[in-house]
Amino acid sequence: MNQNHEKKITVTRTIEAPADAVFEVLTNPKRHREFDGSGFVRSEDQGDRITATGQVFTMNMEGDHMGGEYKTDNHVTGYVKDKLVAWQTAPAGTEPKGWEWVWELEPNGQRETQVSLTYDWSKVTDKELLQKISFPLVPEADLQESLQLLSSVV
Repeated sequence: MNQNHEKKITVTRTIEAPADAVFEVLTNPKRHREFDGSGFVRSEDQGDRITATGQVFTMNMEGDHMGGEYKTDNHVTGYVKDKLVAWQTAPAGTEPKGWEWVWELEPNGQRETQVSLTYDWSKVTDKELLQKISFPLVPEADLQESLQLLSSVV
């Protein structure tokens, strides 16, 4: 199931694993490269397991849109154990500019979880940034790939 709105893309997939196992992977920044369908994530730079809103974790990234290697600070904006984890991303050392990654988990029995991944850039208001970056920076196919990869690593 996919939804693509003007400033938001949501993809959904049923994963054959209990919600707590999926959540365990999603909340460990050291594992984010394993399920990154965009190919931008290189490794976790610093940060602990995500356990609450307000936390910040830093990732080593690479992409042509930023001229090669760079780092991002990811500000946790949503956390409900085994149900939801979300963060807004910003270039390291800066405040978030408005785009957000939201992972929602819905148990489907004891062995399956419906996982929805939303890439939302509706809060981006910086006109200069909107001219520099063509949103969506990560296309729907890459989000689908993230769910496929997550399914294989859980």
